[in-house]
Amino acid sequence: MKPIARLLTPLVALSTIHAEEGGAGHYVPGSMATLIDLPPTKPGWVFESMYLHYEGSANATRTLPIGGLLAGGLDATSDAFLLGGFHTFESQVAAAWYSVGAFVPYVWMDVSATVTTPLGAALRNDSEDGIGDITLMPLLMGWKRDDWQFNAALPVYAPTGDFEKGRLANPGRNHWTFDPTIGVSYNGAKNGFNAALHTGFSMNTENGDTDYKSGTVWHSELSVQQLIPVGPGFLGIGFNAFYYEQISGDSGRGATLGDFKGMTTGVGPVVTYVLPIEDNTLVIEGRWLPELDTRRRLEGDYFWLKAVFQF
Repeated sequence: MKPIARLLTPLVALSTIHAEEGGAGHYVPGSMATLIDLPPTKPGWVFESMYLHYEGSANATRTLPIGGLLAGGLDATSDAFLLGGFHTFESQVAAAWYSVGAFVPYVWMDVSATVTTPLGAALRNDSEDGIGDITLMPLLMGWKRDDWQFNAALPVYAPTGDFEKGRLANPGRNHWTFDPTIGVSYNGAKNGFNAALHTGFSMNTENGDTDYKSGTVWHSELSVQQLIPVGPGFLGIGFNAFYYEQISGDSGRGATLGDFKGMTTGVGPVVTYVLPIEDNTLVIEGRWLPELDTRRRLEGDYFWLKAVFQF
């Protein structure tokens, strides 16, 4: 199992497709969890592609603010395909491997809900697709100490996606999010056991079109995996658990429902395959993360497929 110690691959954070206003935020559970998401610990380049599918709903008694509207009985299906990568510099910074990168998402959305207006309530359905909010990674650091690694990251979500007030489906969020994250991981070079724990705070600016400022969110993720030699590579089997809670209230003239603090938890299986190719590494991973308990949010299932090539 010794080669696995070199196969750490980068954090992935993507732009989701429904906002804190609509019951979720830029940060998506599963963004930074397992060994495929860790900061690189050798100089070079990393190319990554990802696919995320989400299906969620809220019952008719739960009203959510979304796109400047008040919507009940919300049903949302969304798909996102992302391309991006990182460069890790040869010179270390503060004794850490330092990387920078970015991800560009293309999203497809279908949202239906009963929308309340001064003229009454009516069933609406919106479908949109387009470039979403780009994730910039100006800081990604990894300190390697034998089988342990300590990580720090600063994902920045830029409002590059299309947004229109009064529309249920919006590829963009129309606000910035800054998400400083730290964590620790264990990668057993001899026994193949992997575990990681990360936590961060997502801080949002105001959506100028809706006068809505989503509150700060605290998120934490735990993953455990066992790597087993299979064929020319290693098969990893484990789980990913997450906790996501809004710790400060929403504000602004558009926050007509008050602080509207949301919360969600979930856990699901993770399957990984790590394939060393000479001095390079290919990693493929699939995750299913069902939400088990939510408050003031959509509730549904996240399906991830990630592929990373490190060279």
